Formats: sequence, C-alpha cells, structure tokens
Amino acid sequence: MPGTIVPGPTYAEMRNPLLLPASLRAAANAARADEQNPINLFNINWKNTGDQVEKMVLPKELTGVAANIVVLSGRTFPSGSMKVGPAYATLAEHEATRHLRPGDKTIIGPSTGNFGIGTAYISMLKGYRAIVVMPDNMSEERYDRIQRYQGSLDLTPGTESDVILTLERTHSEYVSKPEEYVVLAQFELLPNYRFHRHVTGTAVVDAVKGIGNERVAAFVSAPGSAGTLAAGDYVKSIWRDSKTVALEPRECSTLYDGGQGQHRIEGIGDKMVTLIHNVFNTDLLMLIHDEDTVRGMEVVQSGSHVLADRLGVPREVAKSLEDKFGPSCICNIVGAIKTAKYLGLGPEDNVVTIATDSYDRYPSVSQALYARNGGKPTDDQLEMWAKSVFLGASLGEIVDLNRPGQHERLQQMKADLWIRFGYEDSYIRRMADQEFWDAEYAKIRELDPLISEVRGTL
Repeated sequence: MPGTIVPGPTYAEMRNPLLLPASLRAAANAARADEQNPINLFNINWKNTGDQVEKMVLPKELTGVAANIVVLSGRTFPSGSMKVGPAYATLAEHEATRHLRPGDKTIIGPSTGNFGIGTAYISMLKGYRAIVVMPDNMSEERYDRIQRYQGSLDLTPGTESDVILTLERTHSEYVSKPEEYVVLAQFELLPNYRFHRHVTGTAVVDAVKGIGNERVAAFVSAPGSAGTLAAGDYVKSIWRDSKTVALEPRECSTLYDGGQGQHRIEGIGDKMVTLIHNVFNTDLLMLIHDEDTVRGMEVVQSGSHVLADRLGVPREVAKSLEDKFGPSCICNIVGAIKTAKYLGLGPEDNVVTIATDSYDRYPSVSQALYARNGGKPTDDQLEMWAKSVFLGASLGEIVDLNRPGQHERLQQMKADLWIRFGYEDSYIRRMADQEFWDAEYAKIRELDPLISEVRGTL
C-alpha cells in the first residue's frame, strides 16, 4: 500500500527559509544532530534555515588577486552537500505532479557521489527504497555514506570519467522500467536546473551583500550535471554583463577539445555536455589540473601553519579553512582565481563560487596523495603547492565561448549524445533559445502550490 508523503519545503521556502513558521525553523535546526529525523528536509537551503548565506571570503594572501573570491559552503545542507537540494526537488516534483507515494516504486540516483548520497538520504527520510548507480572507483567515504542512508549500490566500471557507463546502465536497466522505478536523472531532468537557478542563484546574489560593489562579476563552477551553473542564469537576470564560467579537468577536457581521459576530481568532468546545461549562457571555459586540486586540498587541510608563517594568511583565518574543502571545491576556487586574473578584476569586484561539500568525504584521497608523494608532504612542499596552485593559477587553457561557433559546437555535442538516449532533436534544438530555459524556470510558480497541497498543513 502506498504511504503518506513526508512533508518538505517548496522552492520558495528553500530560497527563503524565513517563509517557514518560526517554530518549524527552530525544530528543523534542533534536529540537525539527528540525521534520520525527516524534519531535516526543511534545512535544505543555503542559509542554515535563517536569513544569512553560509559563505567565506578567501584571504588575498592565498588567492593573490585583488578581487574578492566569495565561496558559498554547501557542507551544512542535510547529508553534508548541497547536492541534496536537486535530489529533493526532483522527488518532490514527482510527488506533486505524478502522484508518487512511498512504497510505489524504487528511487534511482545516477551519480558519481554527492547526488547519489543525496538521493539515498532523501529517500530514507521520505520512506522510499533507493538504488544509487555510480562508478566503482570513487572514494570509499561516498559508498559508506550511501549505505549509511540505507541506499543500495549498483556499481559500473571505472571512475568519474566513466559516468557515461553509469548513464547507459541507468537507461537500460531503470529508465526502461517506469512501472518499477523513478529515476532522479540529474543530468537530464529540469528540477536540477530549477533548484539551482532559483535557490542557489539567489544565494549567490545574497552572498555579495556588503562586499565590494555588491555585484557578481562572475559565477564560477565546474559542471558535473551542470545544474549548479544554472545559478549563473539567475545572476545574469540581474546583471546581464556578469560572466558564467565552467571548469573542466585538464585530464578530461571534453567541452574544451573533446578530451576523454581519466582524472581525480570527484563530482565533475563527466565526459559529456549534460542535457540541462544551458550552454549559450556560459561565457568562459577553463581547464584545471586534477593534481592541483588534491594538493590544494591538502594545503588548506594540513598546512594552516604554513599558510600563516610563509604566506602571511592570518593564523585564525588559515585555521578556519580546515575541513571545508574537497577536490572539486578547490577546483572551483582555482577557477575563480583564474577568472579574476583573466577579467582583470579589482578590489571592488566579486567572483562567487561553490564548495559543494567538505573534507569529510576525502581522507582516502589524501592517503592516495601521500602514496604518490612518498609520504605526507613536508612544510616546504606545502608552501610550494600553495604558491603554485593558488598564487600561481595560470591564464592558460581558457576558451571564450562567446567567440563565433563555440556555443554551437557544445550544442551539437549535446545533441549527438542525448539523441542516443531517446530525446528528440527538435527538443534539444529548443534548448538553444533562452526562452526554453525561462519557461522551465517559470514552472516553479505552478509547482510550489502543488507541493504545498500534497504535503498538507505545516
């Protein structure tokens, strides 16, 4: 027998938690220590269920640029990553529009980690069985957390760069059986886009209040599903001249030049133009070396004394960076620094990026770094890494996507892939027009009343 819907927030309430009753916000915050309490669904927001965005402004002794590098932190979302947001939004839309109820079907989450963790977590809170389809060579911490949230694993061969095999498995085994499964298809379903344009985009704008000129000169993010890049669409709706910057691993430069290699930056660089990537609104594309992201993570995790003593970062600031970043977070930070340099930004300008999760998913990545390095890095090595990764972020390997033919090239790559998975060419062609994305975004006005209706009175 189908179960009852476990209530959660609307898009508007995730965007602005103050729309929730004060008693509910207090109860949700009090439940953070009890991960299995379903009221944690109301903690899915960038603002700690209050009115202030969780963010940090990086010290300029570390970035080496005049512009302000502002980093939104996703670590305080339930399950420890902001990827829980689009997972929740996709499931909530199914409940509101397709009458899905607990016990009806099994939930499937294709992922390389964080979205899968979010899928397992949301499914656990809402009373669904979940299966996460992901590569078999990701960090052990990711598998452990999925299983802790009662999710099952369906592993496909390879690493981050082999996510296409995960996608193929998802379509052949699960999308093809809609009577049994609901697939929270992050690479292709529009709730992911809606969540990030509405919720993350607003947080990006709110994050620069009181900083510099209070405008966003650029929003920077490495695409996995490319959902996060939708925040740039919201920013552009306010400041049309703002730049949206996409990052890729140098070792898997698919968007840059069709490269298909292996890399170590978990959560990004998935060898495809995802269906939900609004490529015509992306302005710049940059490559980041995967080893730089791991070394940079190690610098901020274990080298706060080096940052203080040798780079001049205030000691308490250097210490506060510990436990905050995984490799994809460092990738975004390096990309933000490159962006500030490339655009020639000054002290009044703001570049905003995202820390999707935190270090708790990556101790095994540090251990692998130590093995490659012949042991833990010395202080001299940490200083060298800090200066090369952050201060030495180069202006090489950057593509201006506004040059003739670049957006069209990415759009054709998208069509070539997604037609294989049953999408009509006419549908994909519509994605070349901003009107398509604006219409999809506008559906929130219809969806929020439905989400409120099916959850009942709070």
